[in-house]
Amino acid sequence: MGGAGKAVAQVALGGALAFAGVAHLTSAREEFQAQVPSWFPADPDAVVLASGVVEIGLGAALLATWRQPHRSRLGKIAALFFLAVFPGNIAQFAEGRDAFGLDTDTKRAVRLLFQPLLMLWALKATNKPKDE
Repeated sequence: MGGAGKAVAQVALGGALAFAGVAHLTSAREEFQAQVPSWFPADPDAVVLASGVVEIGLGAALLATWRQPHRSRLGKIAALFFLAVFPGNIAQFAEGRDAFGLDTDTKRAVRLLFQPLLMLWALKATNKPKDE
């Protein structure tokens, strides 16, 4: 991926994270609670609010951070965030919770496949080009 492609990918990811973060705090707050594992020792609403704030922060940082090595570090942090919330996606599948149109085991299983792609997106959009 070239420099312009990386920039577009970074802006798209930053915008998507900021949008999702705002949705955590507003219109989709209840649906996001379906992704908080039942075994997690915290109030699901508090988890959704906290993760929304983190997503807004990550999104804003992705939209504002363009210099290396900060850019690639930020990509790694975003990828780690996607890894950290992955148990919620697994719980939604394992516990058969419906949210966001994921109302069958097949749909919830397909959703699981996208989490590694989000991690890869964060890393590829922000990594340092080999010629820098």
